Amino acid sequence: MNRLPAPILRHFAALRAMLVFTVICGIAYPLIVTGVAQAAFSKQANGSLITNGKGQTVGSKLLCQEFVDAKGNPLPQYFQPRPSDAVPSGSAGDYGCDPAQSGGSNLGTNSDKLVKLMAANQQTMSSFDSVGDYRVSPNQVAVDAVTASASGLDPDISPLNAAQQEHRIAATRGIPLAQVDALVKKYTGGRDLGFLGEPGVNVLQLNIALDTQYPYSGK
Repeated sequence: MNRLPAPILRHFAALRAMLVFTVICGIAYPLIVTGVAQAAFSKQANGSLITNGKGQTVGSKLLCQEFVDAKGNPLPQYFQPRPSDAVPSGSAGDYGCDPAQSGGSNLGTNSDKLVKLMAANQQTMSSFDSVGDYRVSPNQVAVDAVTASASGLDPDISPLNAAQQEHRIAATRGIPLAQVDALVKKYTGGRDLGFLGEPGVNVLQLNIALDTQYPYSGK
């Protein structure tokens, strides 16, 4: 019986192996993983999307959002996220938290530009969050209120950052401070697995809860 040359047989064997592994790794495995994810972790698999009180999808639990006016000024009736460098260079009307532009400033601790930027941010947040008899001095401002995260998309702020914003929120919305504090505590998450990372407050969820329970009248 005539046989094909050995090099050709080896090529056929390689082709069969490629087809088999393509079916297993390129078709069957992704379908199985997708099916398990949709069945057991549907919300996470679809981006941990968040809806408002009207059932409208307004964002993701995993991504920050800016709460600013048309000129990029922070809205006092909302908790503010960390500063974000996730913004297209030279763009207009985009003030951060752009998921297509994930990234940090790449400025190190020895950068004069970063030192000046943090000092300016401290002054801004000190003035922004000081309401009535409540005062936050520049050197007391929470670190994450004046520094961006490495991704620029961090959805959480520290409990200290949230606490320093509570008085402004209560005064702007005309509600008791205790009610604002209760909401902050409700949306404060603990450490992963009980020991990884730090507690954080999800800004988007917190602001949605504010609008749902204590609508802002605009006055």
